[in-house]
Amino acid sequence: MTEVADAIADPVRREILVMLRHTPLTAGEIAAPFTISRPAVSRHLRVLRESGLVRDEQVGRHRRYSLVHSRLGHLARWLAQFDAQRSDWSQRLAALETEVHRTRRDRSRAEPTSTPRITHHSQEDTA
Repeated sequence: MTEVADAIADPVRREILVMLRHTPLTAGEIAAPFTISRPAVSRHLRVLRESGLVRDEQVGRHRRYSLVHSRLGHLARWLAQFDAQRSDWSQRLAALETEVHRTRRDRSRAEPTSTPRITHHSQEDTA
């Protein structure tokens, strides 16, 4: 976990990980939005690759990088213990579910059981 935490400590590397969330990209596509040099981006990619957060494969003349989601799992689980809002939301949703159930139950009890049914006939039926 320390190796992963060290790798994501740099904002450029975090931005690269965000870029790779949904699709693999070539080194050139990754370097394009940054104002730093391509060799600097390559060094960041090497750190990410050595930490196991990204993997690369040679596709023709290009090297394509993709995110290894499983490497972030351990860190994410560790960080989740500090996310007080997450547990707060699950408690709130459980309370909402209970209130919705209670309201439905109360409404069904309040409805009279012998309500006369009103039948509407269209004009064609009565003509």
